[in-house]
Amino acid sequence: MSKILELRTKRNTLWEQTKAFLEKHRGENGLVAADAVEQYNKMAQEVKDLGLEIERLEQQAQLDAQLSQPTSQPITSKPKANAPVAAKNASPTGTPEYSEAFWNMIRSRGSYGEIQNALSVGVDTEGGFTVPDEFERKLVEALEENNIFRGLATIIHTSSGTRKIPIAQDTGLAEWIDEGEEIPESDAAFGQTTLSAYKLGTMIKISNELLNDSAFDLASYIARRFGVRMGNAEEKAFITGDGIGKPLGLLDDACAQVGVTAASATAVTFDEVFKLYYSLKSPYRKKASFLCNEALLLQLMLLKDNNDNYIWKPGLDVGKPDTILNKPIRTSSFMPALAAGNKALVFGDYSYYWVADRQSRTFRRLNELYARTDQVGFLTTQRVDGKLILPEAVQVLQMKAGA
Repeated sequence: MSKILELRTKRNTLWEQTKAFLEKHRGENGLVAADAVEQYNKMAQEVKDLGLEIERLEQQAQLDAQLSQPTSQPITSKPKANAPVAAKNASPTGTPEYSEAFWNMIRSRGSYGEIQNALSVGVDTEGGFTVPDEFERKLVEALEENNIFRGLATIIHTSSGTRKIPIAQDTGLAEWIDEGEEIPESDAAFGQTTLSAYKLGTMIKISNELLNDSAFDLASYIARRFGVRMGNAEEKAFITGDGIGKPLGLLDDACAQVGVTAASATAVTFDEVFKLYYSLKSPYRKKASFLCNEALLLQLMLLKDNNDNYIWKPGLDVGKPDTILNKPIRTSSFMPALAAGNKALVFGDYSYYWVADRQSRTFRRLNELYARTDQVGFLTTQRVDGKLILPEAVQVLQMKAGA
């Protein structure tokens, strides 16, 4: 924790130096001298890099805290002589026997017949094995670490292929009436949207030597490798997906509304950011945040308000994000670049983007496919969908269509 505070202090100091450097080299015409631009860019990039390192350390500290939690409750009463081993409603994939059999299957140990019998509760219709509960939790942690959007969206779980979500489109009206006058009817209008379950999958190869190394934390390794791939694929779809065989992304024309169109195809002004802020209705601004790529973030760090103050502020406290107009700003490499017609900056309450996870992820071992190289393939799939269920909760700044 002290390292995080040290880096935050260092970044804040560097940012103040960067601003002072910029003002020192700004000419009477308001422009920065050409010979100083390169040095400023280096200083601003270092500020951004420090922010990324702080974010990584905070994620690591959070993960360490989660993993240090007790895995079971202490016994506070005398066990009964004939108490059952597991509760009747316990998850079949959460038993120690299932977990042991699963990892024996992964490492190809023991009698295959015994393993197959123990894994029968996890066999799905596609021939995969449902991962044990402990590994499932590790995999979800890896996904969230590599997918910032999961931390902003609303996550729901479903055991069916589709999930219908009711939407109140109109709340109706109340009217002033005279005494004795009939109260007019004003019915509320309701609609619905549907979340499906699209399949996402990936595969890796692992050598038999690695599989048989009992000292190696195989679960963490696989979760980390799969987590990066699945997390990146998810975030890309949640932001730019077209809804064809994948989730409908936040930036699709049917989702977030265009609140502001920039006057330039490659630059954003303070006035445009300010207009984007107020294009979002007040109730949604309470939990709203900005989202863009890192190239635009560097440009936003230069902007000043009408009082000549920088609108970008570094987060000084542990766990606090950087802000613009006192609202958090986050970056994703899957946000579009600054180019003509692109939706480069988003502002909204992303909890109205719903992510529907199908109940279980499946896992398969491929013994023969890579046998000639003494490797084993592992394949994982999951079913997930996502959609912005209330378009007015998110507003977009779109760049000018022409050059």
